[in-house]
Amino acid sequence: MTAHPLAGPQTTGLHLFYVPSVVALITFQGYFSQYLFNTSPDLRPGPLTFREKVIFNGLLVCLWWTYYKACTIDPGRFVFSPSSDDATTTTTVSTDKKPKSPPNKRYCKKCQAFKPPRAHHCRHCARCIPRMDHHCPWTNNCVSLTTFPYFLRFLLYTNIALLYLSNLLYTRLRYIWSDRHLPSYLGPSLFSLISITLLCLANFGTFFALFILLVTTLKSWVMNTTLIEMWELDRHNSLISKFSSSSSSHDDYWTDDFDPASLSRIEFPYDLGFFKNMAQAMGTANPLRWFLPIGGGGPKLADQKRGGLGWEYDENGFNDWEGMWPPPDLEKERRAKQGGWAYSKKQQQQEEEQERADDYYYGGNGFGGGENIKAAFARRQQEDFARRQRGAGLQQLGSRSGIAGELEEDEDELEWTGEKQQSRWRNSEGDRLWDYGVDEDEDDDYITKEEAVAVDEEDDDVPLAELIRRRKVLAKKDDDP
Repeated sequence: MTAHPLAGPQTTGLHLFYVPSVVALITFQGYFSQYLFNTSPDLRPGPLTFREKVIFNGLLVCLWWTYYKACTIDPGRFVFSPSSDDATTTTTVSTDKKPKSPPNKRYCKKCQAFKPPRAHHCRHCARCIPRMDHHCPWTNNCVSLTTFPYFLRFLLYTNIALLYLSNLLYTRLRYIWSDRHLPSYLGPSLFSLISITLLCLANFGTFFALFILLVTTLKSWVMNTTLIEMWELDRHNSLISKFSSSSSSHDDYWTDDFDPASLSRIEFPYDLGFFKNMAQAMGTANPLRWFLPIGGGGPKLADQKRGGLGWEYDENGFNDWEGMWPPPDLEKERRAKQGGWAYSKKQQQQEEEQERADDYYYGGNGFGGGENIKAAFARRQQEDFARRQRGAGLQQLGSRSGIAGELEEDEDELEWTGEKQQSRWRNSEGDRLWDYGVDEDEDDDYITKEEAVAVDEEDDDVPLAELIRRRKVLAKKDDDP
């Protein structure tokens, strides 16, 4: 697979500092450590041996190359054929497989196309990513179907290099500790002590964080899951537990028209077995190529006309139908039916009564006729003026520097989405889909294309600031090479 020169998002602001920070950290631990070991005769056991230099620098070469590939490999770009409006793929299903479920498709309004299975719209890359795991700011790229092998190799060689550096540091710390009772002029210099202390702190912190990330990535590799799919599985299990507890206590958590039969447990369908999972993720069934820093390769996104990897995935057959993943967000459906987040029936009735009483806002005939129509018109004018001011504020925000704009944009988005932000489900670690880089406005919706178009036609009721934000997203999408 050829590297894409601008594979990741062309983002301004804080994201500009992530990759340079990683480069600086590798340089400090990889090369300043060698400078310290080779130029400080007071650090026993002395300079690095030829064998140590070859091993350490060899690991650094593998680290640099795999990091470059993880940053520059294109995470995947769906190219939809003109006839893709009616079907996500043109391949046929063999008779030995279970039939596919009814056409329950996810439509991306920003990409103007149906989402293939396991795809999510990345808010940084501004497009749907095949088998999206998460968006990694440290590589400025998405960990996806095509980039996962390179990301895994980068983590592997980084942890090995850090472990080897830990051994070199431990050897010198052991001599420093054994000589701690000697006069200070016989021991290491102050510069050497400060430098080796900083190296130890950086080594420990980096190794601790990346080892946890490596274990998580290996778990995803073996089970053929992504971080997003683990989150979806946690949400599904949480909703089933919530339904079980609420039905046993007979409270009014769910609506009367909720169908308990629709809340059946859905098994994760893409776990095909230990070896098949790893072979699919690495793009080859040859284990000798899985960890090669050069020539290891990775899976490629298939063409839509022929179908294949990225457009469809083999399933294990544990569910009644194929294509049942991800499970629908029943909590979202409950909120839609009840009119809000965790509303009770009594609260819902009060809201309906209040809504009927507030009809005068639109100048209803039952509340004074023409005078109230004029008053309602004046109130709408005031709100329109306030929205224009907020929209002008967002435009001014876009003209500011990238970092300040990014920080203030987050605060503005929290102010605008308010209750919507709080209503997003979080897992036990407090993560939302937003934290993985997913555009939540485009996710968890099972709709037809006609329904998506109908939603777009309702933009007249959308605040001006939201329309400006959507226009910026579409502009970024058009600028993508």
